[in-house]
Amino acid sequence: MDCPSEEQLIRMKLNGIEQIQHLSFDIPNRKLEIFHLGDTEPITAKIDSLNFDSALLETKISEENFQFSDDSQQRKLLWQVLVINAFFFVLEMITGFVSNSMGLVADSLDMLADSVVYSFALFAVGGAVARKNGIAKISGYFQLTLAILGFVEVLRRFLGFTEVPAFQTMILISLLALIGNAISLYLLQKSKSNEAHMQASMIFTSNDVIVNLSVIVAGVLVYFTNSKIPDLVIGVFVFILVGKGAFRILKLSK
Repeated sequence: MDCPSEEQLIRMKLNGIEQIQHLSFDIPNRKLEIFHLGDTEPITAKIDSLNFDSALLETKISEENFQFSDDSQQRKLLWQVLVINAFFFVLEMITGFVSNSMGLVADSLDMLADSVVYSFALFAVGGAVARKNGIAKISGYFQLTLAILGFVEVLRRFLGFTEVPAFQTMILISLLALIGNAISLYLLQKSKSNEAHMQASMIFTSNDVIVNLSVIVAGVLVYFTNSKIPDLVIGVFVFILVGKGAFRILKLSK
């Protein structure tokens, strides 16, 4: 596991396997510990289907009765983070088109990608696997379509005579999104949870902060150069991230 979002994808892929009792993720060391009953083959087959270059390190038999903590509070926090991401997706999409900024539009799609991942992670619990996979496939294609349209629009603007984006709007909205992600980090850290699932969510949100800062830098460069190029470059960078996220979701739906 080299990306925090992969934890969410693995959780959703393993949803519905009744013999699994608990998943313990170690993101920094790229390890997953699974507490389960019965054979390992159905579990490893599901994980291998994601093509994450996975390998079974060892298996242990234990007669202990493990008691795992309730995650209702964590779910509540994740719902709050999901709402923040969804709000800024709408805000950045609208202001991105109004200000002629592809950086903001791309950042809004990054927020959408986050919302999709968290939504699936929450929806998967207790949901029918077939229904979950169907929604994942639709959302994956939708997100991939948006990324492709984004690349086409960047190319059109690069070759055409479009106006220079409004750097004031780029910087202001990205600052608001930065505050939103900072609030998300605060909510996640407030739980004081040492579980890898919550730690991964913190890292995932921290990555969004980098994107917000990149759009702010692009806005500053637009101001100094009076050119649309910095905005288009950051747009391409974020669209690549969105496209990669779409392919991961499509893998999940298979």
